[in-house]
Amino acid sequence: MELHTTAAGTYRHAVVPVPADTPASPARRRYPWLVFALAFGLLLADYMSRQVLSAVFPFLKTAWALSDSQLVSLTSIVALMVGILTLPLSILADRWGRVRSLVLMAVLWSAATLLCALATGYGQMLGARFLVGVGEAAYGSVGIAVVLSVFAPRVHAALSGAFMAGGSFGSVLGVGLGGVIAVHLGWRWSFAAMAIAGLILAALFRAVVSEAKLALHAAEQGPSPVRPGIGYRAPVSTLFTNPAVLCAYVGSALQIFTAAVLLAWMPSFINRSYGLAPDRAGAVAAVFSLLIGTGMIICGMITDRVGRRDLARKWSAAMVFCAISLLCLGIGFGIGTGPLQLVLIGIGAFFSGGSSGPTAAMVANLTHPSVRASALGTLTLANSLLGLALGPFVVGVLADHLGLTAALRIAPLAYLAALAALMLGKRVYPAGLARLAALEPASTTL
Repeated sequence: MELHTTAAGTYRHAVVPVPADTPASPARRRYPWLVFALAFGLLLADYMSRQVLSAVFPFLKTAWALSDSQLVSLTSIVALMVGILTLPLSILADRWGRVRSLVLMAVLWSAATLLCALATGYGQMLGARFLVGVGEAAYGSVGIAVVLSVFAPRVHAALSGAFMAGGSFGSVLGVGLGGVIAVHLGWRWSFAAMAIAGLILAALFRAVVSEAKLALHAAEQGPSPVRPGIGYRAPVSTLFTNPAVLCAYVGSALQIFTAAVLLAWMPSFINRSYGLAPDRAGAVAAVFSLLIGTGMIICGMITDRVGRRDLARKWSAAMVFCAISLLCLGIGFGIGTGPLQLVLIGIGAFFSGGSSGPTAAMVANLTHPSVRASALGTLTLANSLLGLALGPFVVGVLADHLGLTAALRIAPLAYLAALAALMLGKRVYPAGLARLAALEPASTTL
């Protein structure tokens, strides 16, 4: 047993023996990045399979004479399954094995996407999309838990931000590539291409990643406030009894509120305020979507740098990103149309999801490794309910009464609540670390 000192105090942790030749092995140093690359690739495949449907809406509407409500139901069924199943499937993956769970998820959503390519009518397509949602439900939370397990906490914010940004990039790729393939080869090949990519990546992941290798590389990341004892599993209730973790959940969800608003409403804002045709407005809005995703990655990297010596500074970084976005978006939507407005909104969009990486890193740092996927699944659920679902809906209701621009001007005020949650989280962070360190029975940490 060794003592580990942080800015929050001194903690005991179990010493896990590491082979003497490990530090000198380039292959061992590269392995965590290989895990990240494969997991990130599967994340892209996840969102490409989910969003390719949008690219083929016109083809399906013509081929099967579908109504708009039927078309949108093919999208909504995936989101519904993700919302319902994220937490229970994350808990199951913590118990059953994360690697096996990830491979099964990828095979399921890829096979279901292939069924979409073979569908002959609306009913079959709806059933296939249901299975896509089941397969994709917990991938984000379990995938990032696997990635973070083989990296030291000093880079967790950047990795979390990159993983969350993968959703934006995968969505853009799915719609873009899906549209091109549909025009040249037919809409069925759009689904087939995404399915084949997912199956290939699932096979590679299964061949390269194993629970044993993950455990070995997790032991090489140096001391942490707590290491999992042999056979010890923290109670699921610990996901909700640490005040600092609860603050991270709420702060993350409220900061993603405005990012979700931008993703949903920027095409309409550009169309109405700048008079661009829907296709051109969508292309301009795609730039803002990419800014949001890029910001998540870069803000995560910045956070890891400023929090290198003191992890508590990651809370402060998250607050700064929220404040910048609040200021730029508030001013941007408050002034008239023109280049200055677009620049300010662009800066605000860049920082709008910047706190995602820091808050995910805090959740990972404050929860026991045996329930980390479950914790990140809870974070995903909070982001979905309070941010991704609530944000666009609230702005839509406000837009009906005040107009879209006025509603978008109000939306960034959600950052005030996010800032309050993050400030409280930073205040109780030392106590949260102490609660985590005292979690395991003494017999498992000696």
